[in-house]
Amino acid sequence: MRAATPEDHRVHGMGTELEAPTWPAITAGEAAAVLARFPVAGRMTGLHWHSPRPFSAATLVHTTQGMVLLKRHHHRVRTVEGLAEEHAFIAHLAGAGVSVPEVLCSDDGASAVAIGDWSYELHRQSAGADLYRDRLSWTPFLSRDHAHAAGVALAETHVAARGFDAPARRPQPLVASFRIVSSTDPIAAASAYVAAHPALARFLADRPWQAQFTRLLERVDDGLPALLSEQAALWTHNDWHPSNLLWTTDGRVRTVIDFGLADRTTAVHDIATAIERTAIRWLDRGQGTGPTIADSEAALALLAGYATIAPLGRADIAAIVRVLPVVHLEFALSEIEYFAGVVGDAASARMAWDDYLIAHADWFFSPHGREFLRRIDEA
Repeated sequence: MRAATPEDHRVHGMGTELEAPTWPAITAGEAAAVLARFPVAGRMTGLHWHSPRPFSAATLVHTTQGMVLLKRHHHRVRTVEGLAEEHAFIAHLAGAGVSVPEVLCSDDGASAVAIGDWSYELHRQSAGADLYRDRLSWTPFLSRDHAHAAGVALAETHVAARGFDAPARRPQPLVASFRIVSSTDPIAAASAYVAAHPALARFLADRPWQAQFTRLLERVDDGLPALLSEQAALWTHNDWHPSNLLWTTDGRVRTVIDFGLADRTTAVHDIATAIERTAIRWLDRGQGTGPTIADSEAALALLAGYATIAPLGRADIAAIVRVLPVVHLEFALSEIEYFAGVVGDAASARMAWDDYLIAHADWFFSPHGREFLRRIDEA
Protein backbone atom coordinates (compact mmCIF):
# COMPACT_ATOMS: atom_id res chain seq x y z
CA MET A 1 0.00 0.00 0.00
CA ARG A 2 1.29 3.48 -0.87
CA ALA A 3 2.32 5.55 2.16
CA ALA A 4 0.21 8.63 2.88
CA THR A 5 1.63 11.89 1.58
CA PRO A 6 0.94 15.54 2.54
CA GLU A 7 -1.30 15.74 -0.52
CA ASP A 8 -3.51 12.95 0.89
CA HIS A 9 -3.71 14.49 4.34
CA ARG A 10 -7.12 15.07 5.95
CA VAL A 11 -7.97 16.30 9.44
CA HIS A 12 -10.83 16.22 11.93
CA GLY A 13 -13.49 18.85 11.36
CA MET A 14 -16.19 20.25 13.64
CA GLY A 15 -18.45 17.33 12.73
CA THR A 16 -17.76 13.67 12.01
CA GLU A 17 -16.18 13.93 8.56
CA LEU A 18 -12.51 14.34 7.70
CA GLU A 19 -11.73 17.61 5.93
CA ALA A 20 -8.94 19.24 3.97
CA PRO A 21 -6.56 20.81 6.49
CA THR A 22 -6.55 24.51 7.28
CA TRP A 23 -2.80 24.25 7.87
CA PRO A 24 -0.85 22.31 5.21
CA ALA A 25 0.93 19.15 6.25
CA ILE A 26 4.60 19.47 7.13
CA THR A 27 6.81 18.44 4.21
CA ALA A 28 10.07 16.52 4.39
CA GLY A 29 12.09 19.54 3.32
CA GLU A 30 10.42 21.74 5.94
CA ALA A 31 11.00 19.16 8.67
CA ALA A 32 14.68 18.81 7.75
CA ALA A 33 15.17 22.57 7.89
CA VAL A 34 13.56 22.81 11.34
CA LEU A 35 15.45 19.81 12.74
CA ALA A 36 18.68 21.52 11.72
CA ARG A 37 17.88 23.96 14.54
CA PHE A 38 17.66 21.05 17.02
CA PRO A 39 21.00 19.19 16.84
CA VAL A 40 20.02 16.94 19.77
CA ALA A 41 17.29 15.40 17.59
CA GLY A 42 19.72 13.95 15.07
CA ARG A 43 19.44 13.96 11.28
CA MET A 44 16.05 13.35 9.66
CA THR A 45 15.66 10.12 7.71
CA GLY A 46 11.96 10.34 6.85
CA LEU A 47 8.41 11.26 7.88
CA HIS A 48 6.18 8.62 9.45
CA TRP A 49 2.69 10.02 10.13
CA HIS A 50 0.71 13.29 9.91
CA SER A 51 -1.62 14.17 12.78
CA PRO A 52 -5.35 14.64 12.02
CA ARG A 53 -5.69 17.33 14.72
CA PRO A 54 -7.06 20.47 13.02
CA PHE A 55 -5.60 23.51 14.84
CA SER A 56 -1.94 22.93 13.99
CA ALA A 57 0.19 20.61 11.85
CA ALA A 58 2.23 17.78 13.34
CA THR A 59 4.22 14.83 12.06
CA LEU A 60 6.28 11.98 13.48
CA VAL A 61 9.81 12.19 12.11
CA HIS A 62 12.35 9.36 11.89
CA THR A 63 15.84 10.56 12.81
CA THR A 64 19.23 9.05 13.49
CA GLN A 65 18.47 9.56 17.21
CA GLY A 66 15.02 7.98 17.19
CA MET A 67 11.47 9.23 16.56
CA VAL A 68 10.43 12.81 17.32
CA LEU A 69 7.15 14.71 17.02
CA LEU A 70 7.41 18.01 15.15
CA LYS A 71 4.52 20.41 15.66
CA ARG A 72 3.90 23.65 13.75
CA HIS A 73 1.59 26.53 14.70
CA HIS A 74 0.75 29.75 12.91
CA HIS A 75 2.22 32.64 14.87
CA ARG A 76 -1.27 34.13 15.35
CA VAL A 77 -2.24 30.97 17.24
CA ARG A 78 0.97 30.29 19.19
CA THR A 79 4.10 32.36 19.49
CA VAL A 80 7.37 31.04 20.87
CA GLU A 81 6.50 32.84 24.10
CA GLY A 82 3.04 31.25 24.20
CA LEU A 83 4.53 27.79 23.74
CA ALA A 84 7.05 28.47 26.49
CA GLU A 85 4.16 28.87 28.95
CA GLU A 86 2.92 25.33 28.40
CA HIS A 87 6.46 23.94 28.16
CA ALA A 88 7.21 25.33 31.63
CA PHE A 89 4.15 23.49 32.97
CA ILE A 90 5.23 20.28 31.23
CA ALA A 91 8.70 20.60 32.79
CA HIS A 92 7.18 21.05 36.24
CA LEU A 93 5.02 17.94 35.84
CA ALA A 94 7.99 15.92 34.61
CA GLY A 95 9.96 17.00 37.67
CA ALA A 96 7.08 15.80 39.85
CA GLY A 97 7.08 12.35 38.25
CA VAL A 98 4.32 12.60 35.62
CA SER A 99 5.10 10.98 32.27
CA VAL A 100 4.78 13.85 29.77
CA PRO A 101 6.42 14.64 26.42
CA GLU A 102 10.12 15.46 26.53
CA VAL A 103 10.40 18.91 24.94
CA LEU A 104 13.66 19.31 23.01
CA CYS A 105 15.63 22.56 22.96
CA SER A 106 17.05 24.28 19.91
CA ASP A 107 20.67 25.22 19.29
CA ASP A 108 20.14 28.46 21.25
CA GLY A 109 18.48 26.72 24.22
CA ALA A 110 14.87 27.69 23.41
CA SER A 111 11.99 25.21 23.66
CA ALA A 112 10.44 26.52 20.41
CA VAL A 113 11.65 28.38 17.33
CA ALA A 114 10.05 30.91 14.99
CA ILE A 115 10.64 30.59 11.24
CA GLY A 116 8.66 32.91 9.01
CA ASP A 117 4.99 32.87 9.98
CA TRP A 118 5.38 29.66 11.97
CA SER A 119 6.25 28.59 15.51
CA TYR A 120 7.72 25.09 15.86
CA GLU A 121 8.11 22.77 18.85
CA LEU A 122 9.81 19.38 18.94
CA HIS A 123 9.21 16.47 21.33
CA ARG A 124 10.73 13.02 21.60
CA GLN A 125 8.17 10.32 20.86
CA SER A 126 6.39 9.64 24.14
CA ALA A 127 6.06 6.23 25.77
CA GLY A 128 2.78 4.37 25.45
CA ALA A 129 0.32 3.17 22.82
CA ASP A 130 -1.61 5.88 20.97
CA LEU A 131 -4.84 3.87 20.98
CA TYR A 132 -7.14 6.81 20.26
CA ARG A 133 -5.06 8.91 17.88
CA ASP A 134 -7.54 8.67 14.98
CA ARG A 135 -10.63 9.21 17.13
CA LEU A 136 -12.39 12.55 17.36
CA SER A 137 -12.64 14.63 20.50
CA TRP A 138 -15.92 14.09 22.37
CA THR A 139 -15.82 10.39 21.67
CA PRO A 140 -15.93 7.98 24.60
CA PHE A 141 -13.41 5.71 26.24
CA LEU A 142 -13.29 2.18 24.88
CA SER A 143 -14.13 0.79 28.33
CA ARG A 144 -15.07 1.73 31.88
CA ASP A 145 -11.59 0.56 32.89
CA HIS A 146 -10.04 3.21 30.63
CA ALA A 147 -12.33 5.85 32.15
CA HIS A 148 -11.24 4.78 35.65
CA ALA A 149 -7.57 4.81 34.65
CA ALA A 150 -7.97 8.26 33.12
CA GLY A 151 -9.43 9.50 36.41
CA VAL A 152 -6.44 8.10 38.30
CA ALA A 153 -4.02 9.82 35.92
CA LEU A 154 -5.94 13.11 36.11
CA ALA A 155 -5.68 13.13 39.91
CA GLU A 156 -1.98 12.29 39.73
CA THR A 157 -1.48 15.18 37.32
CA HIS A 158 -3.34 17.57 39.63
CA VAL A 159 -1.27 16.50 42.62
CA ALA A 160 1.92 17.01 40.61
CA ALA A 161 0.73 20.45 39.42
CA ARG A 162 0.66 21.83 42.95
CA GLY A 163 3.41 24.34 43.45
CA PHE A 164 3.46 25.51 39.82
CA ASP A 165 2.57 29.10 40.48
CA ALA A 166 2.87 30.73 37.06
CA PRO A 167 0.15 33.29 36.33
CA ALA A 168 -2.67 32.59 33.91
CA ARG A 169 -1.62 32.50 30.26
CA ARG A 170 -1.53 35.61 28.12
CA PRO A 171 -4.55 36.13 25.83
CA GLN A 172 -4.25 33.91 22.74
CA PRO A 173 -6.60 31.74 20.70
CA LEU A 174 -7.47 28.19 21.70
CA VAL A 175 -6.79 28.36 25.43
CA ALA A 176 -9.34 27.28 28.06
CA SER A 177 -9.32 30.34 30.31
CA PHE A 178 -11.13 30.77 33.62
CA ARG A 179 -12.24 34.39 33.74
CA ILE A 180 -16.02 34.26 33.18
CA VAL A 181 -17.54 31.27 34.98
CA SER A 182 -15.54 32.02 38.13
CA SER A 183 -16.61 35.66 38.28
CA THR A 184 -19.18 37.00 40.73
CA ASP A 185 -20.48 39.07 37.78
CA PRO A 186 -20.13 36.71 34.81
CA ILE A 187 -22.01 38.99 32.39
CA ALA A 188 -19.58 41.83 33.08
CA ALA A 189 -16.67 39.38 32.81
CA ALA A 190 -18.04 38.10 29.50
CA SER A 191 -18.42 41.65 28.19
CA ALA A 192 -14.80 42.39 29.12
CA TYR A 193 -13.67 39.15 27.46
CA VAL A 194 -15.53 39.96 24.23
CA ALA A 195 -14.21 43.53 24.18
CA ALA A 196 -10.65 42.22 24.46
CA HIS A 197 -11.08 39.92 21.43
CA PRO A 198 -11.93 42.02 18.35
CA ALA A 199 -12.80 39.18 15.97
CA LEU A 200 -15.12 37.66 18.56
CA ALA A 201 -16.73 41.07 19.13
CA ARG A 202 -17.35 41.47 15.40
CA PHE A 203 -18.86 37.98 15.20
CA LEU A 204 -21.24 38.70 18.08
CA ALA A 205 -22.12 42.24 17.02
CA ASP A 206 -25.39 41.22 15.32
CA ARG A 207 -26.34 38.58 17.86
CA PRO A 208 -28.29 39.05 21.11
CA TRP A 209 -25.44 37.35 22.88
CA GLN A 210 -25.82 39.18 26.22
CA ALA A 211 -29.42 37.98 26.45
CA GLN A 212 -28.41 34.43 25.51
CA PHE A 213 -25.63 34.48 28.11
CA THR A 214 -27.95 35.89 30.76
CA ARG A 215 -30.54 33.17 30.08
CA LEU A 216 -27.85 30.51 30.22
CA LEU A 217 -26.11 31.74 33.36
CA GLU A 218 -29.39 32.28 35.20
CA ARG A 219 -30.12 28.57 34.72
CA VAL A 220 -26.85 27.71 36.43
CA ASP A 221 -27.21 27.82 40.20
CA ASP A 222 -26.14 31.24 41.47
CA GLY A 223 -24.00 29.53 44.09
CA LEU A 224 -21.42 28.54 41.47
CA PRO A 225 -19.02 31.51 42.00
CA ALA A 226 -18.99 30.82 45.75
CA LEU A 227 -18.31 27.12 45.18
CA LEU A 228 -15.49 27.90 42.76
CA SER A 229 -14.01 30.49 45.09
CA GLU A 230 -13.43 27.70 47.62
CA GLN A 231 -11.30 25.79 45.12
CA ALA A 232 -7.53 26.30 45.03
CA ALA A 233 -6.18 27.80 41.82
CA LEU A 234 -4.25 25.20 39.85
CA TRP A 235 -2.65 24.86 36.45
CA THR A 236 -4.66 22.18 34.65
CA HIS A 237 -4.68 20.28 31.35
CA ASN A 238 -8.15 21.43 30.15
CA ASP A 239 -8.44 18.96 27.26
CA TRP A 240 -8.58 15.59 29.01
CA HIS A 241 -9.92 13.18 26.44
CA PRO A 242 -8.74 9.70 25.37
CA SER A 243 -6.61 10.80 22.40
CA ASN A 244 -4.53 13.02 24.67
CA LEU A 245 -3.49 9.96 26.67
CA LEU A 246 -1.07 7.18 25.75
CA TRP A 247 -1.70 3.75 27.21
CA THR A 248 0.00 0.66 28.61
CA THR A 249 -0.89 -2.84 27.47
CA ASP A 250 -2.77 -3.44 30.73
CA GLY A 251 -5.00 -0.37 30.32
CA ARG A 252 -3.27 2.25 32.46
CA VAL A 253 -2.36 5.76 31.32
CA ARG A 254 1.34 5.80 30.43
CA THR A 255 1.82 9.39 29.22
CA VAL A 256 -0.24 12.59 29.20
CA ILE A 257 0.18 14.63 26.01
CA ASP A 258 -1.01 17.84 24.31
CA PHE A 259 -0.97 20.68 26.84
CA GLY A 260 -2.02 23.29 24.28
CA LEU A 261 -5.13 24.29 26.26
CA ALA A 262 -3.45 24.24 29.67
CA ASP A 263 -4.03 27.27 31.89
CA ARG A 264 -4.63 28.28 35.48
CA THR A 265 -8.11 27.08 36.49
CA THR A 266 -9.08 24.65 39.30
CA ALA A 267 -9.13 20.88 39.72
CA VAL A 268 -12.94 20.68 39.64
CA HIS A 269 -13.04 22.71 36.41
CA ASP A 270 -10.60 20.24 34.84
CA ILE A 271 -12.60 17.24 36.11
CA ALA A 272 -15.79 18.72 34.65
CA THR A 273 -13.99 19.29 31.35
CA ALA A 274 -12.85 15.65 31.35
CA ILE A 275 -16.44 14.46 31.90
CA GLU A 276 -17.79 16.82 29.24
CA ARG A 277 -15.16 15.60 26.74
CA THR A 278 -15.56 11.86 27.37
CA ALA A 279 -18.97 10.94 28.80
CA ILE A 280 -21.28 12.76 26.37
CA ARG A 281 -21.22 11.87 22.67
CA TRP A 282 -21.98 15.35 21.40
CA LEU A 283 -21.38 14.37 17.78
CA ASP A 284 -24.39 12.02 18.03
CA ARG A 285 -26.71 14.75 19.29
CA GLY A 286 -29.64 15.22 16.95
CA GLN A 287 -29.10 11.81 15.31
CA GLY A 288 -32.03 10.15 16.99
CA THR A 289 -29.98 9.12 20.03
CA GLY A 290 -30.84 11.93 22.44
CA PRO A 291 -31.48 9.74 25.50
CA THR A 292 -28.28 7.74 25.02
CA ILE A 293 -25.62 10.33 24.20
CA ALA A 294 -24.65 10.61 27.87
CA ASP A 295 -22.91 7.80 29.75
CA SER A 296 -23.17 8.52 33.44
CA GLU A 297 -21.36 5.27 34.27
CA ALA A 298 -18.29 6.47 32.38
CA ALA A 299 -18.40 9.76 34.31
CA LEU A 300 -18.71 7.87 37.59
CA ALA A 301 -15.83 5.57 36.67
CA LEU A 302 -13.63 8.58 35.99
CA LEU A 303 -14.60 10.14 39.32
CA ALA A 304 -13.99 6.85 41.14
CA GLY A 305 -10.52 6.61 39.62
CA TYR A 306 -9.77 10.19 40.59
CA ALA A 307 -10.88 9.60 44.17
CA THR A 308 -8.36 6.78 44.64
CA ILE A 309 -5.63 9.45 44.52
CA ALA A 310 -7.37 12.65 45.62
CA PRO A 311 -10.67 12.13 47.49
CA LEU A 312 -13.51 14.42 46.43
CA GLY A 313 -15.68 16.11 49.04
CA ARG A 314 -19.33 17.11 48.87
CA ALA A 315 -18.42 20.68 47.84
CA ASP A 316 -16.17 19.35 45.06
CA ILE A 317 -18.94 17.22 43.55
CA ALA A 318 -21.40 20.11 43.84
CA ALA A 319 -18.98 22.40 42.00
CA ILE A 320 -18.42 19.81 39.25
CA VAL A 321 -22.16 19.37 38.73
CA ARG A 322 -22.86 23.11 38.68
CA VAL A 323 -19.99 24.04 36.36
CA LEU A 324 -20.58 21.24 33.83
CA PRO A 325 -23.21 23.12 31.75
CA VAL A 326 -20.83 26.05 31.24
CA VAL A 327 -17.43 24.39 31.45
CA HIS A 328 -16.97 24.63 27.67
CA LEU A 329 -18.05 28.26 27.49
CA GLU A 330 -14.70 30.04 27.50
CA PHE A 331 -12.97 27.63 25.15
CA ALA A 332 -15.91 27.95 22.74
CA LEU A 333 -15.41 31.72 22.74
CA SER A 334 -11.72 31.17 22.08
CA GLU A 335 -12.59 28.86 19.18
CA ILE A 336 -14.82 31.55 17.70
CA GLU A 337 -11.96 34.06 17.91
CA TYR A 338 -9.78 31.52 16.08
CA PHE A 339 -12.32 30.71 13.35
CA ALA A 340 -13.52 34.28 12.83
CA GLY A 341 -10.23 36.11 13.32
CA VAL A 342 -7.40 33.78 12.32
CA VAL A 343 -8.69 31.50 9.57
CA GLY A 344 -11.81 33.32 8.35
CA ASP A 345 -14.11 30.31 8.67
CA ALA A 346 -17.53 31.84 9.36
CA ALA A 347 -19.40 28.51 9.20
CA SER A 348 -17.23 26.93 11.90
CA ALA A 349 -17.50 30.06 14.03
CA ARG A 350 -21.30 29.81 13.87
CA MET A 351 -21.13 26.12 14.77
CA ALA A 352 -18.86 26.89 17.74
CA TRP A 353 -21.45 29.37 19.04
CA ASP A 354 -24.78 27.78 18.14
CA ASP A 355 -23.96 24.09 18.55
CA TYR A 356 -20.95 23.83 20.84
CA LEU A 357 -21.64 26.68 23.26
CA ILE A 358 -25.40 27.35 23.36
CA ALA A 359 -26.85 23.95 22.39
CA HIS A 360 -24.43 21.93 24.51
CA ALA A 361 -25.21 24.07 27.55
CA ASP A 362 -28.94 23.84 26.88
CA TRP A 363 -28.74 20.02 26.77
CA PHE A 364 -27.76 19.93 30.44
CA PHE A 365 -31.14 21.49 31.30
CA SER A 366 -33.10 18.96 29.25
CA PRO A 367 -34.60 15.96 31.09
CA HIS A 368 -31.74 13.73 29.94
CA GLY A 369 -29.14 16.31 30.91
CA ARG A 370 -30.66 16.85 34.33
CA GLU A 371 -30.72 13.09 34.93
CA PHE A 372 -27.04 12.87 33.94
CA LEU A 373 -26.16 15.61 36.44
CA ARG A 374 -28.32 14.00 39.12
CA ARG A 375 -26.42 10.70 38.78
CA ILE A 376 -23.12 12.51 39.30
CA ASP A 377 -24.50 14.56 42.18
CA GLU A 378 -25.59 11.39 43.98
CA ALA A 379 -22.17 9.80 43.57
